[in-house]
Amino acid sequence: MKITYGSTCRQFLLGAALLAGFGFVAHASAQTRSYLIDLHGRTAADLGTLGGATSSAYGINDTGHIVGHSSIATGDMHAFITGPDGAGVRDLGTLGGANSSAYGINDTGHVAGHSYTGKGEMRAFITGSHGQGMKPLATIGGAQNWANAINDAGQVVGESAAANGAWHAFVTGPHGAGMRDLGTLGGNYSAAWGINNTGQVVGSSDLSADGFVRAFITGPDGVGMRGLGTLGGESSWAWGINDAGQVIGHADTNGASHAFITGANGIDMRDLGTLGGASSWALGINDAGQVVGSSSVDPTGAGPNHAFITGPDGMGMRDLNSLVDLPDGVFLNSAQDINNAGQVIATAIPELESYALMLAGLVLIQFRVRRKPLGAQM
Repeated sequence: MKITYGSTCRQFLLGAALLAGFGFVAHASAQTRSYLIDLHGRTAADLGTLGGATSSAYGINDTGHIVGHSSIATGDMHAFITGPDGAGVRDLGTLGGANSSAYGINDTGHVAGHSYTGKGEMRAFITGSHGQGMKPLATIGGAQNWANAINDAGQVVGESAAANGAWHAFVTGPHGAGMRDLGTLGGNYSAAWGINNTGQVVGSSDLSADGFVRAFITGPDGVGMRGLGTLGGESSWAWGINDAGQVIGHADTNGASHAFITGANGIDMRDLGTLGGASSWALGINDAGQVVGSSSVDPTGAGPNHAFITGPDGMGMRDLNSLVDLPDGVFLNSAQDINNAGQVIATAIPELESYALMLAGLVLIQFRVRRKPLGAQM
């Protein structure tokens, strides 16, 4: 769980690369589909779509309600929610525009995400319980914002435009009320990607104008942003946090980027390694410290990434494809989130498309890290 609850990015990996939270990218040609993975039964259940060809799931709560976005018959993307254990896909609609996406869900079924409005502005939203009643959140002075995660109190985090045009991480009060600017680690940009039930927030921030990015954690209720360091390289990104304050994400090493997990309250970053390739990315964590994400498997960089899962406390990275009886032609390239029951949501791409999409996704990673969200409606 990215305590989104279920968280993103995420929310991240499109194809073999990080897609959670990249927004409305061209999934239709990619034929991405999302699956609910039950490791006890070794099953992978296709979540279906809202009438189009593709779906991308980003968050799951402890009863197995899943949120994400799916193409509809017109080709637009709409936020969705499922019932318990991933059963049934329901359209959450939009705030008046063509597209929306849901990234986080808490254990009472409140959903957070973003939607375009009829004016073409991107706005963060929260819903009532069971995904009912989408309403926009406030901003920190600008016209647009983006929500990535929600905890059981209904505190939402994400990033919002300020009056001066900068984008900063934010946290709301319970039930999405109000909005507070969390500032940065010294640069102009920050984004919040996860929040736990004590209100500790994680994300990434520019350090200064030099372009380096650092994962951060806050204290309870989003107070006091602190950088988490790296794995020996220059930058790091945090994507999720559990109720013990263990943070996951990825960080630069000397020449690559590896998934990491920390101890309680973000202390002591530990390299989770890879499935044999050069790079890996951690995207979701539950309260036992099981981590899911994506990893390259070929040391030369050839071939697609594979979805992974670890044991408790991030121990023992394993290829998720080897643990599930998959339908013919289905390949899991990214595990997005995991709940406290051990249910995993993962993205699958037809095998022949996987490698090309991995390369496209790697470009999107760099775009997302440095991006200022787009105002043009899609």
